[in-house]
This record gives sequence, C-alpha cells and structure tokens, in this order.
Amino acid sequence: MVFSSALIGLREGLEAALVVSILVAFLVKTDRKHALRWVWPGVGTAVLLSVAVGAILTYTTAQLGFEQQELLGGALSIVAVIFVTAMIFWMRKASRSIAAELRGKMDEALNVGPLAVLLLSFLAVGREGLETAVFFYSAVQTAQSGTAQPLIGFSIGILVAVVLAYLLYRGAVRFNLGVFFTVTGVLLVFVAAGVLGYGLHDLQEARFLPGIDSLLFDASARLPETSWYGALLKGIFNYSQQTTKLQAIAWLAYVVIVLPLFLRPTTKTVQPPANAGVKE
Repeated sequence: MVFSSALIGLREGLEAALVVSILVAFLVKTDRKHALRWVWPGVGTAVLLSVAVGAILTYTTAQLGFEQQELLGGALSIVAVIFVTAMIFWMRKASRSIAAELRGKMDEALNVGPLAVLLLSFLAVGREGLETAVFFYSAVQTAQSGTAQPLIGFSIGILVAVVLAYLLYRGAVRFNLGVFFTVTGVLLVFVAAGVLGYGLHDLQEARFLPGIDSLLFDASARLPETSWYGALLKGIFNYSQQTTKLQAIAWLAYVVIVLPLFLRPTTKTVQPPANAGVKE
C-alpha cells in the first residue's frame, strides 16, 4: 500500500510541481517576477483545497453506516480509476507540448490581469490536487483499518516529486521525462486495475452489485495479505486474498484493454529531446 500510494503521490506531485516550475521559470526569464506574488497564492489555495477535500472524504464518511461507506467508497474508487486513466493518457499526449501551452496561457493571463494569473495557477495545480485527494480516499478504503500506510506513501511520493522538480528547475539533474511518465504510467495501469477491483468489491459489499458470495478464489491460507509477500502484492497490484469473479474479470479486462492502448506507438514524427528539464 505504501508503494502504490507513493507512486501516485510521486506522479501527481511531479506533474503539479513541474507545472509550477514552468510558470515560475517563464516569469523569471521574461523579467516579470512581480507576477510571482499572484502565482503562489493560487498554488497555496489549490493545495489547501486538495487537503481539505481529502480530509473531508476520509474522516466524515466514518459517520456513515457500513453499506453507505461501501457504496461511497466504491463509487469514488471508480472515479479515481477514471482520473488515473485520463491522467496517464493525457500526459502521454501532452508531455511534448505542455511547457509551450502553459507559457502561452500565462502570457494571456498576464495581459488580462493579476486575478487571471492567480486563477491559472490555482487551476493548474488544483486539478492534480483533487485527483490526489480522491486517490488518497480510495487508498484509505482499501487499506487495513487504522493504518497510516496511505498517508506515509503519499507524503513520500509528493516530497520526492517536489525535490525532483526543484532540481530540474535549478538544472542540477536532467532525465528523460518521457521515459519517466511511460514507466510510471505502466505501473499505474496495474494500480488502477486493483483500485477498480476494490471499488467493484465495495459496491458488492453495499449490495449495489451482485456476486459478493461468488468467489473466484480464496487464498487466505496460502497467500494471506498479512504476510510480507501478500503485503507486497497488495501494495503493488492491490491484491485481495478473497477475490470475487467480478473483481478478477474487471482487473483482467482493464489491464488487457488499457495497457496495450497506452503502450501503442505514437503517430508523431518529431522526437522529444533525449534529456528534459524545466529551463530552456
């Protein structure tokens, strides 16, 4: 659970941090540092909103009954899967042009006024933050009750993302962002498949979907989630020791459909630079 949470935190955090780095670098390079005073409030508001949404989802739902919790958890897990699927395909498509698009939007916002700069910064970071909040809630739902693993994982991933983005901005490190997003995208396909399975299982627990008693396998004795190898499988692939037929079919169908689509060759002929950073 720590691994999958850290992976999501790293991916979402790096995207958000890179967006901020691109906006800051553009303003510094074009000698418009005065606009930074409007960027940071937008970024800060987006972060606070994301934390608030995650806290509300995680802690207020504890007041609901069991079936209501399972119904909400299952629905939000499916929303999280939609988010991560859209995210990995969007970044795969936009990784080559995101910097130019952000600079263009910032240039337009500067012409409109300070509030436009603040709103652009808020929206650029807020989208990633809200996705992370939904993922965090989903991770808490699938983790064992009372465990701090999701919070630890997300914190580690986001911290590493911020450090990496800062080093890229300063030019201290350079690496191929395209390869990074491809590798993390493949891993996230398996994470999302597991979240989808858990979400459907929650809906079965809530009696919204049938088949809760129709188990494909029960590996509680041979491969328990409490063992180190069971915990490893659970953390990476969201393994469940008691898996229903619907869970297994959904997991397999998602991987078989989404993974080949994600890995299919792009049609663009212009190749990205071998090394990518924030500065030009």
